Order: sequence, then structure tokens, then C-alpha cells
Amino acid sequence: MNDHLDALLKKMKSAASPLRDMLKQLHAEFKDNHDGTVASYIPELAKANPDWFGISLVSIDGQAVDVGDSNQQFTIQSVSKAFMFGMAIEDHGRDHVLSKIGVQPIGEAFNSITLDEATNRPFNPMINAGAIAAADLIHGKDFPERVARMLKMFSTYCGRQVYVDNTVYHSEKKTGHRNRAIANLMLNFGMISEQLDDTLDLYFQQCSILVTSHDLAMMGATLANGGVNPVTGERAISAEYVKDVLAVMHTCGMYDYAGEWAFRVGIPAKSGVGGGIVSVVPGEVGIGTFSPRLDAKGNSVRGIQFYKALAEKYGLHAFEAKSERTSLLSQL
Repeated sequence: MNDHLDALLKKMKSAASPLRDMLKQLHAEFKDNHDGTVASYIPELAKANPDWFGISLVSIDGQAVDVGDSNQQFTIQSVSKAFMFGMAIEDHGRDHVLSKIGVQPIGEAFNSITLDEATNRPFNPMINAGAIAAADLIHGKDFPERVARMLKMFSTYCGRQVYVDNTVYHSEKKTGHRNRAIANLMLNFGMISEQLDDTLDLYFQQCSILVTSHDLAMMGATLANGGVNPVTGERAISAEYVKDVLAVMHTCGMYDYAGEWAFRVGIPAKSGVGGGIVSVVPGEVGIGTFSPRLDAKGNSVRGIQFYKALAEKYGLHAFEAKSERTSLLSQL
């Protein structure tokens, strides 16, 4: 990021706005909620401070609001799945990707070892099976090139260079036996290629990328802006594929809470067991939250509370009557 853009962002962050005041109010309201537990099935994730709580918002014109622990880094985990799905579609086109991965919501756990009995495909790209299949589709002449392309894609979304947390990556790789079982099942049915070990490594690395809530908001704003990062002006994904990513986020992005989320909040979103949630108000803003205390379904407890309150306050639901909806851009 050049000095001019950096100065512009700092100026926007310091400006007063009704929305900034509301985000501060909601942060204060929910920060003392100690419900939920930090993920521990990946040993490194258990080391997270359960009191961390960050909220960020970035508009399609590059304005940013950050509250709380918005600069605290954490691993992106399953939030990465939406963006890797978009990359797979760019590499192969919709028809080929849909021959390997479905787009149907599933009322089972995100790490379920199950495939569609009729097609042998994973049900959708937001669960582990579908995400592994999406990682398998990422182009590259060899494994290092596939990793480099993946990191470049995420860096373009975030507007800065991102990196893999190698400690978390090796922790995931060492304990990822269930994901290996899922991958072998898909290999048996021809849903992924023979490069199984490399694909699993790529999947473990994508989940171990370090981000902040501000990064997630920037990623969401890039999707809200038709695939173009609103600060750098770089295109992260072709405009024609943005709706594919948003549609699957909307129907499948919140694990088996997806239906409840669509009913109560009503905007495309994707969560991860690192405590992050990214969401998109198309044509307006991207929102990112981070709090590592998770509910039984694997979603951030404080994050869910925040989004419910924000959606109710501003009428964000996709099917809200226009008269009841407040543009977030108008509140910045």
C-alpha cells in the first residue's frame, strides 16, 4: 500500500460517524459475554486468548471503521473456503467445478465424512470435503506454484501481503486424520486427483493464513465491490463469479447454523473455527469480526450476537423492505 492510500485509510479510521459509534456500542455490549469455548481440536488454536474481540467494516469506497482487537492476527480457517471456491471457478469454469462440488446445504457437521449418494460429490464448498475438492482444482505447474497463486489471491483481497502461520499449519497437518479420510473417500469416487497429499497440504496451508478482522472486512468489501479491492484497485476475482461465491456463502457459509443465519441476519457470510466471520452487504460494505469463543456449531458467539444486533438495527436482511433498511454507507 502506498503512503497516500495509507494516509487516507488512517484519516477515514479517525473520522467520527454514527456507524462508528454504533460499532463501539455493540462491541462494549458483547465483549463481556464469556459463553462458548476456544477451538482445541487443532492444538495451536487452543492457545488463543478467549477475550480477543475485534470488529471491522470497510466500504466499497475504501472507508474503514475498526473497533477492539481489529489488528490481532489469527488464522483464517474455514473463512478461506469461500475465496478458494471462487479461485477454482476462475481456473476451471462453473460447469467443471460443479461436476466435482455441489452447492446444496447440508444439515451435518462441517467435517462430516459423507458425500452425496446420487452424485458422489461433496455437498458444498463450505464444508471440509468440498473445500478439499476446491483446493484440488487450483492450477499450478507444481505445488510451490499452487501455494504462490493461493497466497497472491488472498493478498489481493486483503490489500497486503499475507503469510501462512507455519506452527498452525504443521499442527493441522499432524492432526488432520479426519480430513485425510475425507480426501481418500473422494479419491475413491474420482472427485479429486491423485495429487492427494499436495492437495491436503494446500488445504492445511490455506486454513493457516494469518489475517485480522480488518483483513476480513477488506475481503468482504472486495466482494461487495464486484471483485475489486476498494483501496488498491486490484481485481481479486472476475465480476461474473462474485455472485457464485456470495450465493454459496449465503446458503452454506455458517456451518449447520446457515439456515438460522439466513433467517435472522440475511446477508452472505462465512465463519471459521479461528473465531472469524466475514460478511458482505453487496454494493455497500464488507464486515469482519473476530472472537475465538465458539458455540457448539463452530461459530463465534460474540460474532453471531453482533451481526444479529447490527442486522436488526439497520435492516440489513436481503429481504428486508426497502423502507425498513438503512444504507450503511450513509452512516459512515
